[in-house]
Amino acid sequence: MQFPLPLAIIEDQAAIRETLGDYLCAQPEFDCVLIAVSVEDFLRQLPGLKVPPVLVLSDIGLPGKSGIEGIPLIRARVPEVQVLMLSVFSDAARVFEAICAGAVGYLVKNTPLPQLKLHLLEVAAGGSPMSPGVARFVVQAFQRQPPVVVAATPDARLTPREQEIVAAVGQGLSYRVIAERHFISVETVNNHVRAIYRKLQVRSKGELLALTLGRRG
Repeated sequence: MQFPLPLAIIEDQAAIRETLGDYLCAQPEFDCVLIAVSVEDFLRQLPGLKVPPVLVLSDIGLPGKSGIEGIPLIRARVPEVQVLMLSVFSDAARVFEAICAGAVGYLVKNTPLPQLKLHLLEVAAGGSPMSPGVARFVVQAFQRQPPVVVAATPDARLTPREQEIVAAVGQGLSYRVIAERHFISVETVNNHVRAIYRKLQVRSKGELLALTLGRRG
């Protein structure tokens, strides 16, 4: 990670937007390059930025396009960006929809600001943070049956270690924690993740979770 991390915030409620902006923009780890009231506002402001965001914290209930509808639009313009959803909703359907759209994490709006900061840093470090109730849904989905991924050819099947890493990513663990859990280096975890992406033809943790959870549904 290279600090400060360019951060964008999308939130339509003025009080919440100001609270998030005042706190996060004052943190030395972040450079708030864009604060928008909607997905459309974000897209309008984007061309004028000298540095595009690498992190986007977005509400779901927005005027115009919803935060979930906005994820593919944002990633089409900034392919490497990581989108963390912030919402009053914590139901399984919303979580799954956000993951399918490409979100890397999902937090409820009552998350304390210091914890929100840590979650954003976790995203930048390769994690997929989720609020406790949200994470419980994802973990239960993985626990319903062993994480076996059906592939088109034998060469594309995941190894047992790769399946373990898919499950760990689904639990929202960062690459550092995964490395410690399996007594391997972070670089080895990165190598496994690259192999998993290549085999499953996905480009992000969100796509990976959507694919794996979808095959369990």
